[in-house]
Amino acid sequence: MFGFSHHHHHPRAAHGPHHGGGGRGRGPKMFDAGAMRYIVLQLISEKPRHGYEIIKELEQRSGGGYTPSPGAIYPLLSMLLDMGHVAATADGNKKLHTITPEGEAFLAENRQFVDAIVARMSDPAESRDDLRTIMHELKHAVIAQGQENHPSAAKLEHIRAILRRTTAEILALE
Repeated sequence: MFGFSHHHHHPRAAHGPHHGGGGRGRGPKMFDAGAMRYIVLQLISEKPRHGYEIIKELEQRSGGGYTPSPGAIYPLLSMLLDMGHVAATADGNKKLHTITPEGEAFLAENRQFVDAIVARMSDPAESRDDLRTIMHELKHAVIAQGQENHPSAAKLEHIRAILRRTTAEILALE
Protein backbone atom coordinates (compact mmCIF):
# COMPACT_ATOMS: atom_id res chain seq x y z
CA MET A 1 0.00 0.00 0.00
CA PHE A 2 2.53 2.63 1.11
CA GLY A 3 5.98 1.90 -0.20
CA PHE A 4 8.16 3.94 2.10
CA SER A 5 11.67 4.38 0.93
CA HIS A 6 14.58 5.59 2.97
CA HIS A 7 15.19 8.78 1.02
CA HIS A 8 13.87 12.24 1.76
CA HIS A 9 10.41 12.92 0.34
CA HIS A 10 10.22 15.60 -2.32
CA PRO A 11 6.76 16.51 -3.59
CA ARG A 12 6.11 16.69 -7.27
CA ALA A 13 5.79 20.21 -8.60
CA ALA A 14 2.24 19.46 -9.77
CA HIS A 15 1.16 18.49 -6.26
CA GLY A 16 -1.20 21.26 -5.27
CA PRO A 17 -4.70 22.59 -5.42
CA HIS A 18 -5.62 20.58 -8.51
CA HIS A 19 -5.01 17.25 -6.76
CA GLY A 20 -7.27 15.64 -4.18
CA GLY A 21 -10.26 17.95 -4.60
CA GLY A 22 -12.43 15.07 -5.80
CA GLY A 23 -13.72 17.02 -8.79
CA ARG A 24 -17.07 17.66 -7.14
CA GLY A 25 -16.57 21.38 -6.62
CA ARG A 26 -16.77 21.06 -2.85
CA GLY A 27 -13.44 22.82 -2.31
CA PRO A 28 -10.46 21.47 -0.44
CA LYS A 29 -10.80 19.68 2.86
CA MET A 30 -8.71 20.95 5.74
CA PHE A 31 -5.53 19.12 4.80
CA ASP A 32 -6.16 17.46 1.42
CA ALA A 33 -3.45 17.13 -1.19
CA GLY A 34 -0.55 18.34 0.86
CA ALA A 35 -2.56 21.32 2.12
CA MET A 36 -0.55 21.28 5.34
CA ARG A 37 2.40 22.68 3.34
CA TYR A 38 0.33 25.69 2.31
CA ILE A 39 -1.08 26.46 5.74
CA VAL A 40 2.32 26.11 7.46
CA LEU A 41 3.86 28.41 4.88
CA GLN A 42 0.98 30.86 5.43
CA LEU A 43 1.60 30.83 9.19
CA ILE A 44 5.33 31.47 8.66
CA SER A 45 4.51 34.32 6.23
CA GLU A 46 2.48 36.00 8.99
CA LYS A 47 5.48 35.97 11.34
CA PRO A 48 8.65 33.91 11.82
CA ARG A 49 7.84 30.80 13.84
CA HIS A 50 9.37 27.79 15.59
CA GLY A 51 7.95 24.32 14.86
CA TYR A 52 6.29 24.14 18.28
CA GLU A 53 4.60 27.51 17.68
CA ILE A 54 3.22 26.20 14.37
CA ILE A 55 1.72 23.15 16.10
CA LYS A 56 0.11 25.33 18.79
CA GLU A 57 -1.17 27.88 16.25
CA LEU A 58 -2.77 25.16 14.10
CA GLU A 59 -4.43 23.71 17.20
CA GLN A 60 -5.71 27.15 18.24
CA ARG A 61 -6.97 28.10 14.77
CA SER A 62 -8.83 24.82 14.40
CA GLY A 63 -10.58 25.41 17.71
CA GLY A 64 -8.74 22.45 19.22
CA GLY A 65 -10.11 20.18 16.50
CA TYR A 66 -6.73 19.41 15.01
CA THR A 67 -3.28 19.19 16.54
CA PRO A 68 -0.56 18.08 14.14
CA SER A 69 2.15 15.86 15.55
CA PRO A 70 5.79 16.93 15.59
CA GLY A 71 6.28 13.96 13.23
CA ALA A 72 4.10 15.79 10.70
CA ILE A 73 5.41 19.33 11.20
CA TYR A 74 9.19 18.94 11.46
CA PRO A 75 9.64 16.88 8.27
CA LEU A 76 7.38 19.40 6.52
CA LEU A 77 9.58 22.27 7.72
CA SER A 78 12.63 20.41 6.38
CA MET A 79 10.87 19.97 3.04
CA LEU A 80 10.00 23.70 2.91
CA LEU A 81 13.67 24.46 3.64
CA ASP A 82 14.79 22.10 0.85
CA MET A 83 12.32 23.75 -1.54
CA GLY A 84 13.72 27.18 -0.69
CA HIS A 85 10.33 28.41 0.59
CA VAL A 86 11.61 29.07 4.12
CA ALA A 87 14.91 29.85 5.76
CA ALA A 88 15.83 28.76 9.28
CA THR A 89 18.07 30.53 11.75
CA ALA A 90 19.30 29.21 15.08
CA ASP A 91 17.35 30.64 18.00
CA GLY A 92 18.79 29.04 21.11
CA ASN A 93 18.27 25.31 20.69
CA LYS A 94 15.39 25.87 18.24
CA LYS A 95 15.13 26.96 14.63
CA LEU A 96 13.22 30.09 13.71
CA HIS A 97 11.62 29.74 10.28
CA THR A 98 11.06 32.76 8.03
CA ILE A 99 9.51 32.86 4.59
CA THR A 100 11.74 33.50 1.57
CA PRO A 101 10.85 35.46 -1.58
CA GLU A 102 10.33 32.05 -3.29
CA GLY A 103 7.92 31.06 -0.53
CA GLU A 104 6.05 34.35 -0.88
CA ALA A 105 5.75 33.79 -4.64
CA PHE A 106 4.49 30.23 -4.07
CA LEU A 107 1.82 31.50 -1.65
CA ALA A 108 0.80 34.25 -4.09
CA GLU A 109 0.43 31.71 -6.91
CA ASN A 110 -1.77 29.55 -4.66
CA ARG A 111 -3.62 32.34 -2.81
CA GLN A 112 -7.13 31.07 -3.58
CA PHE A 113 -6.31 27.58 -2.30
CA VAL A 114 -4.57 28.94 0.81
CA ASP A 115 -7.50 31.22 1.59
CA ALA A 116 -9.92 28.27 1.25
CA ILE A 117 -7.88 26.26 3.76
CA VAL A 118 -7.70 29.19 6.19
CA ALA A 119 -11.49 29.66 5.90
CA ARG A 120 -12.11 25.97 6.56
CA MET A 121 -9.87 26.07 9.61
CA SER A 122 -11.82 29.00 11.04
CA ASP A 123 -14.99 26.86 10.87
CA PRO A 124 -13.66 23.48 12.02
CA ALA A 125 -16.97 22.21 13.41
CA GLU A 126 -18.12 21.59 9.85
CA SER A 127 -15.25 19.28 8.96
CA ARG A 128 -13.73 18.05 12.24
CA ASP A 129 -15.72 14.82 12.33
CA ASP A 130 -16.03 14.40 8.58
CA LEU A 131 -14.83 10.90 7.58
CA ARG A 132 -12.77 12.29 4.73
CA THR A 133 -10.97 14.69 7.05
CA ILE A 134 -10.22 11.92 9.53
CA MET A 135 -8.99 9.62 6.73
CA HIS A 136 -6.63 12.35 5.55
CA GLU A 137 -5.36 12.87 9.10
CA LEU A 138 -4.68 9.12 9.24
CA LYS A 139 -2.93 9.22 5.88
CA HIS A 140 -0.69 12.09 7.00
CA ALA A 141 0.12 10.32 10.29
CA VAL A 142 1.02 7.08 8.50
CA ILE A 143 3.20 8.87 5.96
CA ALA A 144 4.93 10.98 8.62
CA GLN A 145 5.64 7.99 10.85
CA GLY A 146 6.68 5.86 7.88
CA GLN A 147 9.24 8.39 6.69
CA GLU A 148 10.56 9.95 9.87
CA ASN A 149 14.14 9.14 10.86
CA HIS A 150 14.46 6.09 8.58
CA PRO A 151 11.93 3.89 10.41
CA SER A 152 12.94 0.38 11.35
CA ALA A 153 11.38 -2.65 9.70
CA ALA A 154 9.69 -3.36 13.05
CA LYS A 155 8.10 0.12 13.14
CA LEU A 156 6.84 -0.23 9.58
CA GLU A 157 5.39 -3.67 10.35
CA HIS A 158 3.69 -2.25 13.46
CA ILE A 159 2.09 0.48 11.29
CA ARG A 160 0.94 -2.17 8.78
CA ALA A 161 -0.55 -4.27 11.61
CA ILE A 162 -2.47 -1.27 12.99
CA LEU A 163 -3.85 -0.48 9.53
CA ARG A 164 -4.86 -4.12 8.90
CA ARG A 165 -6.62 -4.34 12.31
CA THR A 166 -8.41 -1.06 11.72
CA THR A 167 -9.52 -2.13 8.25
CA ALA A 168 -10.84 -5.42 9.61
CA GLU A 169 -12.73 -3.64 12.41
CA ILE A 170 -14.37 -1.22 9.97
CA LEU A 171 -15.34 -4.03 7.60
CA ALA A 172 -16.83 -5.99 10.51
CA LEU A 173 -19.23 -3.17 11.45
CA GLU A 174 -22.92 -4.04 11.15
